[in-house]
Amino acid sequence: MASDTINDSGNDTGTANAGTGSPFDAAARAFGSTASSFTDQAAAKAREYTGQGKDRAVDALDNVATLVTDAAAAVDSKLGDQYGGYIRQAADAVSGLANTLREKDADELFDNARDAVRSSPAIAIAAAATLGFLVARVVKSGLTPKEEAAEPEPMAETAPTSKPKPRSPKAAPGA
Repeated sequence: MASDTINDSGNDTGTANAGTGSPFDAAARAFGSTASSFTDQAAAKAREYTGQGKDRAVDALDNVATLVTDAAAAVDSKLGDQYGGYIRQAADAVSGLANTLREKDADELFDNARDAVRSSPAIAIAAAATLGFLVARVVKSGLTPKEEAAEPEPMAETAPTSKPKPRSPKAAPGA
């Protein structure tokens, strides 16, 4: 690096880095492009998973609407048309929600969720806590008895093979 020189502020002004900036700048650009690539990949995956989840939710809502509509017929025969009408209204509402979800893409769903969180953050926090609790319960209940039995019991490995000998009473001091 015989042709490299240092300016008054202590920065390298040599020809090795001419036109590209300092090695620190190059590393920052490389890190920025890598982070941008990861961000783009994560956004694409999030959109893909959101689309899949949306499709599953729409199918589930359609199934619920069908079940509720079928239940309305049974309520009509047992309790009357008025109560069956209420149940049909509920089925129509569920079906409308399914249609609304079907028509929206992932970006619209994210925008709607963002707007809902901004308009009422307390409800969003409560919903997130509830959802977290439910997910934890589902994961916890997903353990089968075989998986639980496969975990070693701490006392089973350290238990003695023979009965312990009874201790003799200690003599009183001075006896």
